[in-house]
Order: sequence, then C-alpha cells, then structure tokens
Amino acid sequence: MISIVLFSLFITSCISNKRINYLQNIKGNEPIALDEFIPYAEVDYEYVLQPFDIIDIDFASPNEELLRAFEYQGASAARGGRAGGGGGGAMDIFYFSGYSLDKDGYVRMPVLGQIKLSGLTEEMARDKVQEAINVYFKEDVEVRLRIGGIRFTTLGEFQSVGPKVILKNRATIFDAISMAGESSILARKNELFLIRQYDGGMKIHQINLNDRQLLASPYYFIQPNDVLYLQPMKIRQIGSGENISSSLQLGISIITAMMFIYGITSGIF
Repeated sequence: MISIVLFSLFITSCISNKRINYLQNIKGNEPIALDEFIPYAEVDYEYVLQPFDIIDIDFASPNEELLRAFEYQGASAARGGRAGGGGGGAMDIFYFSGYSLDKDGYVRMPVLGQIKLSGLTEEMARDKVQEAINVYFKEDVEVRLRIGGIRFTTLGEFQSVGPKVILKNRATIFDAISMAGESSILARKNELFLIRQYDGGMKIHQINLNDRQLLASPYYFIQPNDVLYLQPMKIRQIGSGENISSSLQLGISIITAMMFIYGITSGIF
C-alpha cells in the first residue's frame, strides 16, 4: 500500500528540469554555445501609436514664456516629480503628466487643438507635432515625443498579475517576467502566449521560454500593450499542493498516518 502511495506521489510531484529551466538548447534546434554572439532578430514591424496610448510630449525653446501656452497647467511639475519613479504599475505616473490618445487616435493639446497620431511611429508623430507648433514660432522649437513607458499586462502563473509599466525605451521579455515575479514551477514555460497589438488588430504568438533560440526571436523584446499569459501544467489539476515541496509534505503526512494506523491495528503500538 505504501509503495503505491509513493509511486503516485512520485508521478504527480516530479517535474523534469527540461520544463523548468530557461534558455536551454532544445533538441532539434541549432545549438547556441556559451559566449557565442547572438544577433538580434530583424523586425520589419515598428510599433505604431494606438488609440488610448499615453505619450509624453515636451517642448524646448528660448522663449519659455510662450511655450507655457502649449502645456496644461501642472504638467511641467508632474514631469519633475516623476523623475526617478519606478515602474511597478501600482501608479501610472504618465497618466497624470502625459497626453492620452482618444478612441479615434486623436490627442488634444492646448492651442494646437486635436492632432491625429494613431497609426504613426514615434518619429512620425513627433514630426507631425513639430509641424503643428512651428506655425506659432519664428525661432526653432524642439519637440520631444515618446511613449510613456512600456505598458504590458501579465496573466496566469505569475506571482503578480495585472497591468505594469517599465520606464524604459526598450525592455526584454525577461524584464517583464522579472517585474511580474518568477513564474510558478507549475507554469508551462514552453507555452507562453504573447498577445500583441498591431495597427488595426492583434495576433497571438506562442513563445518557448525554455528555448535558447528565444534570444534571436522577434519576440525577445516586448512592446507597449503586450499581454503575457502563462498557462498552468496539467499536474496542477492532480495535486493539491502549489509546488513540489507542499506535495512532498502532503505525501509524507499521508504515509506517516498510514504507518501509525497500521501500527495500532497490528498491535505494534
């Protein structure tokens, strides 16, 4: 009887390292050796602004007094207060100091009015705002436009799920995973679903975190509005423990109880 319990515990608790470890050389793929140079994948697609995106727009000119007419009151103070801010996602600081695109992709700015920026890259959007503000200035005005951090959402087998913001211009998928907390040991790391927005729609991509080839993948860098969904393994449906340690503790408790009952019924105790 005890041997049956031990065998069942072994089957439900033992998870191969091949399903846990990151960045392995997967059988059938071209192996990548340690210290080997891995070039980034060439990606044809460049992120374009989407409705409801939040962007940061700032101006620089010798005529600071005139520039104030093109900013909302308190925007400059908010920018100064966010310096050094974190990106945990509990408070989106760009929401208060940035400019939000509406459902039709327009951004509303003082004096300049409504400007449609959806469907444009950062550089194209900057040029469009630059063109609009040049109408009001004889001297040069420098426009800085950038996405207000990289916003993404995590779901499933992460320690922390929900919307998050990385205050960087570029971030890898491992930056996102580390911010969300190391994934559960019961997660399917070979089947991470990445839901990515494109101009006019979205696609679902499947990523294998176990595969070292991910470093050369076009999905190694995350983009704004990405959704990362990490599925649980089927073993989670079998065992009541959240990890191997709790499953072993449960098994040991069962075996101990069975031995105690056997000892009482057989007259050993």
